[in-house]
Amino acid sequence: MNERIYPIGIQNFEKLRQGGYVYVDKTGLAYRMVKTGSYYFLSRPRRFGKSLLLSTIEAYFQGKRELFKGLAIEKLETDWLEYPVLHLDLNAEKYTSIEALTYILERHINGWEDTWGKDTRENSLSDRFIGVITRAYEKTGRQVVVLIDEYDKPLLQVFNDEKLQTEYLKTLKAFYGVIEKCGPLFAVCF
Repeated sequence: MNERIYPIGIQNFEKLRQGGYVYVDKTGLAYRMVKTGSYYFLSRPRRFGKSLLLSTIEAYFQGKRELFKGLAIEKLETDWLEYPVLHLDLNAEKYTSIEALTYILERHINGWEDTWGKDTRENSLSDRFIGVITRAYEKTGRQVVVLIDEYDKPLLQVFNDEKLQTEYLKTLKAFYGVIEKCGPLFAVCF
């Protein structure tokens, strides 16, 4: 008996592929998307596979060819280069204060600095983000891939708190503004 295992609630491409779950192959479309542009904003309703798509794109840019065996992208990609990937997931926190947002951004930056180095002269979140992107690019010679999942969750959680929403907007605008400043250093940004 051939039982299919459906990936209910699985948002990690590597886990899905290694666990033998059913996977509807959209890698040909993902390949075309990453080869024809540099910045993407994907807006779909919750639970529509955005996190899984980002995880798939992350595995692709990490050069994890073995995960794509038998999928459309396997025939399309010839180089399988590894790029520095900065994956920011804002889904994991309850954003009830500016400290909560700052904490999650700092936690991600700290992890990236552990990998790509730190400059003590960089103080603000956006300055540290620019520094990480620059060092990743300089150390690898490859453009940086930035993946942001649930970019708007902090704002949605404080929709009725005008003061906190204003603070979040200032913080996120400065942080996301780095993407525009560092444009040439990016391979792709979702």
